[in-house]
Amino acid sequence: MNNYNTVRPALILKEYGRNMQMLVDHVRTLEDKEKRTESAYVLIELMKLINPNARDSQESSQKLWDDLFIMSDFDLDIDSPYPMPEKEILSKKPEPLGYKTSEIRFKHYGRNIQLLIKKAIELQDPEDKDSAVIHIGRLMKSFQNTWNRDNVEDTTILKNIEKMSNKELTIDIERVKSENLFDSMVKERRSRPNNKNRRNNSGGRRRRN
Repeated sequence: MNNYNTVRPALILKEYGRNMQMLVDHVRTLEDKEKRTESAYVLIELMKLINPNARDSQESSQKLWDDLFIMSDFDLDIDSPYPMPEKEILSKKPEPLGYKTSEIRFKHYGRNIQLLIKKAIELQDPEDKDSAVIHIGRLMKSFQNTWNRDNVEDTTILKNIEKMSNKELTIDIERVKSENLFDSMVKERRSRPNNKNRRNNSGGRRRRN
């Protein structure tokens, strides 16, 4: 049977403060279970004020009740909306994160490029697939230029795309070169007139009467 006359002054969860811990210890000393339960609900509301990041969700609410049981040293007999957690949770180590260990063929491009290539392969429309190859090529060329001071040939970029897609993605290399499709910023065509120069040229001539 729980011993509610034992008050434990140790501070377990520092984020709630010593005063909250003292209130929890006081609730443990209450003889009447109904009063302990009512006081526990009041403590939960106070914990929400202390920890405003706790949202009104089932997961956040259960965490508050778990924290209350932890501060009571798992010695609080009340009618709570959630069962008392096991005491072993304090020593339980978190589950290791699952990292993808699949091999990356071109590590300097990163895994996201592989994901983009996978999505591009699934495209059905040829124009959409060409646009995807151009976008991927621009990204890969910008990555290469970041790590390599020498300009990377468009042919090399296209060969890498073909290898990474098992030759399911390709594009006419001559078109890529002539239209600078793999360049992140395509230069404007020189055929466009320069209005500033035209104004300067016209302004330099004096009109004769």
